[in-house]
Amino acid sequence: MKDLSFLPALLAAKDWPAAERLLRRLAKGKAPHSAVFYNLAKVLEAGGKPDQKKHWLERAVAANPSYGLAWFELGRVALEHKALSDALAAFVRASVLMPDDADTQRNLGRVALRLGDWDIATDCFLAHSDQEARLARYRIAAETGSDITDLRDALLAERSWRPEVIKTLTRTAKGSVPLNLEP
Repeated sequence: MKDLSFLPALLAAKDWPAAERLLRRLAKGKAPHSAVFYNLAKVLEAGGKPDQKKHWLERAVAANPSYGLAWFELGRVALEHKALSDALAAFVRASVLMPDDADTQRNLGRVALRLGDWDIATDCFLAHSDQEARLARYRIAAETGSDITDLRDALLAERSWRPEVIKTLTRTAKGSVPLNLEP
C-alpha cells in the first residue's frame, strides 16, 4: 500500500479536498487496502459528498468482508435512504464482527424494532437499563403478547419519562394505556 502518512494531518486540518485526492489516488493503485475505501467514504461524507459514500463502503467490504466499521456505515447509509431491510442486514453483519460495539447493537435494535423483528430487538436491548432499552423491552413484550403490567407500571413510575412512555404505550399494537397514571 502506498504512503498514508499525510492523511492524519489532512484529516486533522479538515482539508477534505486534499484528503479526497490522496485517497482517490491510493484507491486507483495496485490492490488498495479496504481502509483506503472506507476512509474515502468518510472523507466524502465530511466533504459534503454523501451520495458517493455507499460505493466506496461497498468496495471496502468487497475487499475485506470482515470490516465491521464499513458494515456499520453501510447500515447508516441504508437508514438514510429508508432501506430498513438493507440496514438490518448491514447492522447484523457489523454486530457479528463487532459484538461489543454499543452503537452497532443499539442501531441494530432500533431497526429491528421498526421492522418488528422482536427476537433481534430483544437481544439488543436485554442487557441495558437506560430509558430507551426499557421502553423497547416494554414495546417488545406488548407486541409479543407477554404480560406488560409490571413493565408498564415501572415505566410510568418514572415521572420524567412519562412523555416518552405514553408515546411508546400508544405506538404498540397490543399495548394498553391505563386511564389513571397515578399509582
